[in-house]
Amino acid sequence: MIIDCHGHYTTTPPGVGEYRDKQKEQVAKDPSFVGEKGKVVVSDDEIRDSIINNQLRLQQERGTDLTIFSPRASWMGHHIGNEYTSQYWTEHQNDLIRRVCDLFPENFAPVAQLPQSPGVDPAKSVAEIVRTVEQMGFIGINLNPDPSGGHWQDASLADRSFYPIYEKMCEYDIPAMIHVSAACNDCFHTTGSHYLGADTTGFQQLMMSDVFKDFPELKVIIPHGGGAVPYHWGRFRGLAQDQGFDLAERVLNNVYFDTCVYHQRGIDLLLDIIPTKNILFASEMIGAVRGVDPESGHYFDDTKRYIDNNTVLSAAQKQEIFEGNARRVFSRLQA
Repeated sequence: MIIDCHGHYTTTPPGVGEYRDKQKEQVAKDPSFVGEKGKVVVSDDEIRDSIINNQLRLQQERGTDLTIFSPRASWMGHHIGNEYTSQYWTEHQNDLIRRVCDLFPENFAPVAQLPQSPGVDPAKSVAEIVRTVEQMGFIGINLNPDPSGGHWQDASLADRSFYPIYEKMCEYDIPAMIHVSAACNDCFHTTGSHYLGADTTGFQQLMMSDVFKDFPELKVIIPHGGGAVPYHWGRFRGLAQDQGFDLAERVLNNVYFDTCVYHQRGIDLLLDIIPTKNILFASEMIGAVRGVDPESGHYFDDTKRYIDNNTVLSAAQKQEIFEGNARRVFSRLQA
């Protein structure tokens, strides 16, 4: 089985965007506006059409079987409005993911976004973890290390304010993908720099902390191939050595990297630097890059092809990346 651990619902029907636009209008007039949760008006037929003609079609064309599916990352928008804005939006987004997975149970498994908001205690997100895992069967979460949207005004992932989230993750044995949302800081391009910089920053915060000592069973996924981490593995090893610890011992029992790297040499480097047991297959399809690479003639985000074409890994190692590691990390994923 080929399991893609990183997919987002980027093709939602129009009713989803219409709900969000109304929210934005309300909080633009009054940032403290609370309002009501309201409804997102989307039919099952609209959801089917949005999936069959997009993610499901590409799954079938590219030879993958199951996508671990979460709300559109750039639309999480934790910096928009206030904590009530984020709470209502998050609940609707997670409800939509559950509906997709109910309509296509063989093809998608659910991961939740959290209702984070700048300046709000991360512990307030625990209730949504409980709701989505216990009541809705979700198998993981996305955790935003920068809910301010590119201004980095809140606490580090190393801060104890995140410990209630980590405690609940360990209780449920679920992983978190460290994933920011859209940048509202003009210094950052959302997918080109903010995502990759946040991947690197989240890793750095955790590796220099006591989080994995305090939570030895915690499982964290650094997406987009780990940002700069594999490419600068020597730098991080050196920083760790300067601080008196071994990098591999500190992080490789807890941190995993996905394969959202969009060229062969980049994937080959990732596979060479990071142990096989720490790599999960992923494509971010349909996501940040949608075009065809003129050098290869194939879509940039057809990442299965890069794993298949690697000449160093054994067939057994490739199958660990394609399936075995995902089942171990997402232990709630059904067989």
